[in-house]
Amino acid sequence: DLQDEDFTTKFVIYHRRFSTNTNPKWPLAQPMRVVGHNGEINTLVGNVNWVKAREKSKTLPESELNDLVDAENTDNIVMMCNTQDVPNVLEPLVDLGRSDSANLDAVFELMTKSRHRAPCALMSLVPTAYENEPALSNNPEIVDFYKFHGGLLEAWDGPALLVYSDGKSIGASLDRNGLRPARYSITNDGTVYMMSETGVVDLDEADIVQKGRLGPGQMINVDLATGEFKDNIAIKSEIASRHPYGEWVKQGRKDVTRMSFADDRLYDDATTTFAQGTFGWGLEDIGMQIQDMAGSAKETTYSMGDDAPIAVLSERPHTTYNYFKQRFAQVTNPPIDPLREGVVMSVAMTLGKKESIYKVSEKGARLIHLESPVLNSNEMDRIASFAEPENGGFQQSTVSTRYTLADGPEGMKAAIDAICDKAVEDVRNGVEVLILSDKSADQAELDGTTYIPPMVAVGAVHHRLIDEGLRMDTGLVIETGSAWSTHHFACLVGYGANAVHPYLALETVKQWHGSKRTQSMMKAGKLTSTSLDEAQQNYRKAVENGLLKILSKMGISLLSSYQGAQIFEAMGLGEEVINTSFKGTTSRIGGVNLSDIAQETAMMRPETASEKAKLINYGYYKPVPKQGEYHVNSSDLAKLLHNAIGLDKKVSAATNRDEAENDGVKPKNVANYEIFKKSLESAPLANIRDLLDFESDRESISIDEVEPAAEIMKRFCTGAMSLGALSREAHETLAIAVNRVGGKSNSGEGGEDTVRIKDLSDVDEKGRSPTYPHLAGLKNGDSANSYIHQVASGRFGVTPEFLTTAKQLEIKMAQGAKPGEGGQLPGPKVSDYIAGLRASKPGVTLISPPPHHDIYSIEDLAQLIHDLHAVNESAGVSVKLVSSIGIGTVACGVAKAQADVIQISGGDGGTGASPLSSIKHAGMPWEMGLSEAHSALLTNGLRDRVTLRVDGGIRTGRDIAIAAMMGAEEFGFGTIAMIAEGCVMARVCHLNTCPVGVTSQKEELRKKFPGTPEHVVNFFMFVAEEIRELMAHLGYSKFEDLIGRADILKESEEQITRIAKTKGVSLSGFFGSIPDSKDSRAFLLATPAEGGGIKDEVVHVNGGSSDLDREMCNHEDVKAAIENNSGDTAVSFNIKNTDRSTGAMLAGDISRKYGNKGLDGNLNVNIFGSAGQSFGAFTLPGMKLRLTGEANDYVGKGMHGGEIVVLPEADAGFVAADSSIVGNACLYGATGGDFHANGRAGERFCVRNSGAYAVCEGTGDHCCEYMTGGVVVALGTVGRNVGAGMTGGIGYFYDEDGRFNERVNEEIVKFQRVVTPAGELQLKNMIERHFEKTGSEKAEAILDNWDEEKAKFWQVYPPSEAQSAVVSDTIVGETVKVSATAPSEELCYLPVGAGLSPDQTTRCAD
Repeated sequence: DLQDEDFTTKFVIYHRRFSTNTNPKWPLAQPMRVVGHNGEINTLVGNVNWVKAREKSKTLPESELNDLVDAENTDNIVMMCNTQDVPNVLEPLVDLGRSDSANLDAVFELMTKSRHRAPCALMSLVPTAYENEPALSNNPEIVDFYKFHGGLLEAWDGPALLVYSDGKSIGASLDRNGLRPARYSITNDGTVYMMSETGVVDLDEADIVQKGRLGPGQMINVDLATGEFKDNIAIKSEIASRHPYGEWVKQGRKDVTRMSFADDRLYDDATTTFAQGTFGWGLEDIGMQIQDMAGSAKETTYSMGDDAPIAVLSERPHTTYNYFKQRFAQVTNPPIDPLREGVVMSVAMTLGKKESIYKVSEKGARLIHLESPVLNSNEMDRIASFAEPENGGFQQSTVSTRYTLADGPEGMKAAIDAICDKAVEDVRNGVEVLILSDKSADQAELDGTTYIPPMVAVGAVHHRLIDEGLRMDTGLVIETGSAWSTHHFACLVGYGANAVHPYLALETVKQWHGSKRTQSMMKAGKLTSTSLDEAQQNYRKAVENGLLKILSKMGISLLSSYQGAQIFEAMGLGEEVINTSFKGTTSRIGGVNLSDIAQETAMMRPETASEKAKLINYGYYKPVPKQGEYHVNSSDLAKLLHNAIGLDKKVSAATNRDEAENDGVKPKNVANYEIFKKSLESAPLANIRDLLDFESDRESISIDEVEPAAEIMKRFCTGAMSLGALSREAHETLAIAVNRVGGKSNSGEGGEDTVRIKDLSDVDEKGRSPTYPHLAGLKNGDSANSYIHQVASGRFGVTPEFLTTAKQLEIKMAQGAKPGEGGQLPGPKVSDYIAGLRASKPGVTLISPPPHHDIYSIEDLAQLIHDLHAVNESAGVSVKLVSSIGIGTVACGVAKAQADVIQISGGDGGTGASPLSSIKHAGMPWEMGLSEAHSALLTNGLRDRVTLRVDGGIRTGRDIAIAAMMGAEEFGFGTIAMIAEGCVMARVCHLNTCPVGVTSQKEELRKKFPGTPEHVVNFFMFVAEEIRELMAHLGYSKFEDLIGRADILKESEEQITRIAKTKGVSLSGFFGSIPDSKDSRAFLLATPAEGGGIKDEVVHVNGGSSDLDREMCNHEDVKAAIENNSGDTAVSFNIKNTDRSTGAMLAGDISRKYGNKGLDGNLNVNIFGSAGQSFGAFTLPGMKLRLTGEANDYVGKGMHGGEIVVLPEADAGFVAADSSIVGNACLYGATGGDFHANGRAGERFCVRNSGAYAVCEGTGDHCCEYMTGGVVVALGTVGRNVGAGMTGGIGYFYDEDGRFNERVNEEIVKFQRVVTPAGELQLKNMIERHFEKTGSEKAEAILDNWDEEKAKFWQVYPPSEAQSAVVSDTIVGETVKVSATAPSEELCYLPVGAGLSPDQTTRCAD
């Protein structure tokens, strides 16, 4: 059509996307009826559930049908509508069998066919973060629009670029987080070009009159009738002015703000303790969780992962919440950042009847708006007051979820039916606030009754009301004693609750606050002194922040979108329970029924006098010897392993190691390893693999026929434990040991000392080396350089040399202990040495961002893989994922993105520090994820493209054999490897007080480190020999013949009968989906296209998108310049936007030869055109890249030195200072270098910058986020949230509109005018250099009127910089840094107060 002369159109939308679905199906295609969607809808399950609830609501009278239709659309199909929202002939409007794009398109289309214009429909469905948005302060009508529609419709939330047209207008909009790029150009003939990347369409810059980008939540629109272009404010203001939304909200909405808490006690202490016991509270819940939440408004931080049994296998009673695992975003969609980007998030909820989303009227505003979903008794009273006719007339009803104890376990089913029937009756009678309550009036009622667990109750009522077409007519409030952890609240809201009144948690806070122990701790200064109201406020704040964190892991910004979304996987729940309360939730291994749950609930009841007097310590988190929950990794287990491998924890540098024979390493003991192994085999059930046994298809063979242990150990890896989480001693010992056996050590997040690059050659006869004086048991030829170097979201320690000295590079998408969150290193563990490696400040806590800045989608993960393959072509790239439902699709996408290795981590992984709820409740066992990933890759013909690695609680040869049969080829050891070098499972990693120096940075504790490489090697040998014995028993001589052979595994009837709680667990469905690969073994070798060799020796090679990089590296002048290492060399190239990572290969070549800073010459590379993503990645000192044209996202990613300059063409028809020239997340993770852009940058400029000196002419939101060093100068306006998480470095911001103060995140940073001579010197020199490098008109205008213009700058600084010369005048005689590097590659300083001499006319760079 487009090539037919007779075919004309005013617009075209063209959309192409990365397909993770290798077996495409028509239902998954984008219909493209009214919207083109690039991204993910993270809230899809909830959105679909609520649209289905609307489909069931038959409420519109026939007389109103005509009012649904615009006059121009009289024959519209909406005429047939006889439901609240959707015409019957169109049902089902939505379906989870279709793609998220198709479902969004369906709802969007129907809205445009009724009373909504296309921009209006999109504003309703995908709202911006309008609260406290400085850009909307002059447009209250837009804010009112969003307030009104937020009550009607839950947001379709997720990282999305949406292009839409209803035939009347065409437009585009970004989601509220703005991770995706969207660039547009307007030419002098009025044509508007909008592209996800700039440079897609070849335009002459002389013809362009405006270049822009969409920021978070922004929209542009072109009227197809008039041709008028409308920017974000213009189109939104036009739409928002069509109705008096503000008036409607003011008249109809009732607000419940956060009120003070009551001091009165509900029960006395004895009754409170009894009630706590009946609801499953344990001593730990008060001593750890309540104390941290009420005492410091924070969730408990803990360490070492989750080694307790899963709830269904546990012999102890568990609340229903513990059967659910939170799902999280990875690869195909990103988590978001509740800590630093909380401005886009909200926990606000509503109660009441929701009107039709297709018929806008003032009735839609009649709702109760809750500022918080966590309600106290005063707020419950306020809600009750709205029942009065003169105060809103919101009818209310309370339904008790308690039933008589005498009814026994079978009574629960009848009780559920009864509350559902009552709920239906009440809502039919007009109840708009339905309260489900398990509160007892007194001890007598507690004694005689039990309760339906609130999750079961709310889920049952929620689904019953949906089935009856009544769910939109009421709000559900859960009043319960069984909610105290953040996970509990997430579960209740996720399965339908609008709000929760945690009466017993608040009662417990009062009990805790009034106790003698708490009061004495406050007096002693061990706890912050708080009033009773403050303690309860703290508790609520901790719950709300915890909820935001749980939402963010799934990439969801609004709690209202999370409500009813059921974003969990159940583990251990049977079909009856799922069908009653949790319809649509996956539960892959079956489990308990309603009667079992009733019995488990009854088990919690205190029966004896001592139980009634004091809560039980269940030991779910910290092991309690004898009486508590079983923990696999115990101090007893550590002793058994130490005895086997010959480790004595008392022998260390602090004691007598130097005098002891063989450094105190005793001979390894096979008998003791058998005892260690048997202790695990006979232990209580804990993991899914404990329910499995082997059933070989062959006769046993002699162990002499089995491949040697040395070959098996090549498949062993260590977990990604960082230097920082571990001490130097522990980290280096592990690396040396794994390298010794031919396995793969892993650096973890945080970099490594360059001293570790070279093999040891200075070891004496006592096994000591002056290079590593703190280690023992060394040998010449040992290597402490980790085989795998990890690249995580914080980019700590990631330099070109770190990348080029790795044999494999690992991208950390998620970690088992806290998938969807960034790593954290407590301040006390950030020693001078650790801070030096990470380019951060000593003593300042380091929190990595969630993995989203440059890996928020499969396309961007593919880009980072491309970057890493470019800088180090000989290193494979691995991607670390965490087990979760849907990981099969994710794994296929990662394989297609050119990863060489996919690692599947279990959700129980160990960690140095993590929120407790993340450790316990996020991520699935690796058995689930590994088998799903292997199956999906095999089914889709991708299995030969990747090696599968698994880790998470692997301890024995039996574990490895099972993992191999499920598809793994390599195996990671984490916690158990730490135990093998001396860890005693003290579980204080997060406190920096490890008694044996494994996880402490304190010098005196590190000296107590008892381990040597030999200890770890002994452990690996034992595991390898155990595998060999098992292989001989099964009749297999080669380990590779076990891989993918799930047919050899069977469910163990003997183990299944040991499950105490239920007879409902079955693994048959779990195994049913794993393809039989008994006779098809080709997947074990690399693809035929890559030679079909051993996968470990084959690395995927970047395709044509690296051609320019190769051309640069192969240029004779460039090769000569690198070889000669002197003088100046200049070369020129043209570039297009499919040329990606340009400069990375060149940086790799230089780094391999000279390290990070060894190039003495200057390579001047002049480039012309539109650069693809990651232009100038990993640039080194001596590299000077000058781009005339424009660039996309990630310019200067990982820049370590040198210079990048980006400027428009000389004849450009637009104003450079007002136009976008580079994309999002530029200088992400930069550690040095000078950057100049003559134009505006996108979102997240200089995120995690720790050393670059950068100048641009304005930025989007989140500038200087997570910055730890360097200097940023912005010569134009910036977006909101400047300096969030900034702990080092300086920012200078030119405040033209006088509103900069609204845009700063003041949680950490402060800002002031430029008040010191040093600050002025630094700023002026950087602007002068910017003018010389780019010819910037903006810079010239500022410099020409310096004395006046300098007063418009603000200086932003964190506490760590408060005493620096540029911030404070208190330091005399210091020099000030004005450039990251000078041509000599020495740091460039000028004396404070000194002017520039005449021969410094090139302003500092020379």
